[in-house]
Amino acid sequence: MSRNILCTAFLLAAAGWASAQKKPVTIEAVTGWQRATTAEQIVWAPDGRRFAYQQDRRIWLYDVPSRSRRELLALASLTAAAQRVPEPAAFQWENRRVREQPLQWSGDGELLLIKAGGDLFLYRLKEGAWTQLTKTPEDEKDPKLSPDGRRVSFRRGNDLYVTEISGGRLTRLTKDGSETRWNGRLDWVYPEELDLGTAHWWSPDSKRIAYLQFDVSRQPLYPHADLLPLRPVHEPQRYPKAGDPNADVRLGVVAASGGATRWMDLGETRDALLARVKWTPDSRALFVQKLNRIQNRLELLAAEASSGKTSLVLREEDPHWVNVADILEFLKGGAEFLWSSERDGYRHLYRYSAGGQLLARLTSGPWEVTALTGVDEPRGFAYYVSTEVSPLERHLYRVRLDGGERRRISQGSGTHGISMAPRCEYYLASHSSLTSPLGRTIRTADGDEWAVFEEPDRRPLEEFDLLSEELLEVRAPDGATLYASLIRPAGFRQGEKYPAVVFVYGGPHSQLVQNRWQGLTLEQALAHRGYVIWKLDNRGMAGRGHAFETPLFRRFGRQELEDQKAGIQHLLSMGFVDPARVGIYGWSYGGYMTLYAMLNAPELFRAGVAGAPVTDWRNYDTIYTERYLGLPSDNEEGYRLSSVVHQAANLRGSLLLIHNLEDDNVLFQNTLQMANALQRAGKPFEMMVYPLKSHGVSGPAREHMLKLIADFFDRRLKPAP
Repeated sequence: MSRNILCTAFLLAAAGWASAQKKPVTIEAVTGWQRATTAEQIVWAPDGRRFAYQQDRRIWLYDVPSRSRRELLALASLTAAAQRVPEPAAFQWENRRVREQPLQWSGDGELLLIKAGGDLFLYRLKEGAWTQLTKTPEDEKDPKLSPDGRRVSFRRGNDLYVTEISGGRLTRLTKDGSETRWNGRLDWVYPEELDLGTAHWWSPDSKRIAYLQFDVSRQPLYPHADLLPLRPVHEPQRYPKAGDPNADVRLGVVAASGGATRWMDLGETRDALLARVKWTPDSRALFVQKLNRIQNRLELLAAEASSGKTSLVLREEDPHWVNVADILEFLKGGAEFLWSSERDGYRHLYRYSAGGQLLARLTSGPWEVTALTGVDEPRGFAYYVSTEVSPLERHLYRVRLDGGERRRISQGSGTHGISMAPRCEYYLASHSSLTSPLGRTIRTADGDEWAVFEEPDRRPLEEFDLLSEELLEVRAPDGATLYASLIRPAGFRQGEKYPAVVFVYGGPHSQLVQNRWQGLTLEQALAHRGYVIWKLDNRGMAGRGHAFETPLFRRFGRQELEDQKAGIQHLLSMGFVDPARVGIYGWSYGGYMTLYAMLNAPELFRAGVAGAPVTDWRNYDTIYTERYLGLPSDNEEGYRLSSVVHQAANLRGSLLLIHNLEDDNVLFQNTLQMANALQRAGKPFEMMVYPLKSHGVSGPAREHMLKLIADFFDRRLKPAP
């Protein structure tokens, strides 16, 4: 993407008079906007020509060849039949990244498994009728329909069960589950930092189930408490901080009919992470991705399901860390597989034999593959999404499995999301850009539009004066190219000086600056209140390859701030921002960066809002923190210099701290320690605490919070009347 294109303002109104007829974006509009109901994640049938989805509390079936949809049933009929799950005596902390599948197809495409109201139901498409499989006070967690459609597995409490569809016979597969031994249940940190969404898997032949067992007895308990009731409720959470013991995890295989578990011999696992598990197509073995604790070595192991014996297939090593990806696809019945690696600084696709011999490299270049969306083995193609057009966009490509010709399929600038049908005949494309709201179309494998599945909701464009967002390139002092975005305030006039708010994240796995639809946001609301809005993706953030991430290794804050400072200097050089009225706002890692910036570059920032900040990285979880900083015992200086608690005396600007009391991700302890340090240093600040049990603020409290933020910046960055 050229500099000229990047610097073009994406105009959202044809002329000034048209903008004047539209409503300004307010905080009330941001929180009160009712989006048109959209279809939830679709689930393709095995034939690749139909998919099911939920919308408006109903389950629908879309037939692709006929371009038609029909309602199958209303979820209300199922929830009315379900046994109501009682509220637990104590709140159970379960990570939001655990991915249950509430809608699943059988292998023959004739049955749909549905979870509703905590119970399980089976819908038979030929009869157009449903039957109830469970009716219990317990919640049947993480249900899975066996590939042959004869059984359903699920978890109750901390044990795995299987029920037969014909006759309803129930088999308890594990019997040793307890408060600290979890069969088929993930702990909190695995899904959060390894993005592992489930802990049990059916074999393709439906005869066995592989599962992870977590022993969390060594993980410390963090003493959350619900203080809203008259009598506070103790709600402890298993949360391992950097340097603490992780859960002891092992992988077992058990017959679907019951019996003893065969444990896989994966070597020493006490200080290892079992990041991914996948059955081979013949159901004889499991491919397991095993990381060492500090995550600079990944081993792909093949474990024989019957004996538990394991062999090494391949190894990935990196002087910084190895990122885990969901790219492992078997070919030729398991004789070969597709794999991805960042060994040259960018994630690319490779083809291997089952024994670990490299057969072909499929992609290469200074860009990254972000997803493998499908494999059409008969035609010899792999379909993938990449950043080849621009780090700010995502596009669909296909490449030959022998590493030959590759072709871009998606067209039109912006961000394309892909849900490919099993046989790669069709795919559902989600597309948006800064000027185009999200819409979804069904397309053929060559990219031709087949049908419109969901029209873009253009009401925000039609009703509100959405201000244009400009994409810019910024050159860092060392010559590196950084991407930024700019929103000028409503009624902008050249020659005037405006206050600015810098929106920051700064950490791994996230990208703020992209060519995708933003809609009604806090940024738009603040711009309508007279602020310049600035965002920049510094080194360490996603979308630019592994080499772009690694400057954060063993030290947080320093490189991120240097890049952010370069961005602010670029912004100030444009001549319309008052350098004495610059604010900064961020959440989570962005909250940390807000504090780090205000304490290490106090001359730049007059005010800042730090939401749910990590203030001392010894407070954050093992898997994330140790990946980048190493063990606290091995990098004491890096942890100390990365902490903002020790720098409280440097505060000069106005500060607002915001945090949920029972935040399960960034513990409230972080903000409390920061407040204590500021008090000891004699520094005034403001603080708002919310009682939610989550990392983000939602519900009615969200409008309260956004108004609080906007009013804070008005008081601190605007001149007194």
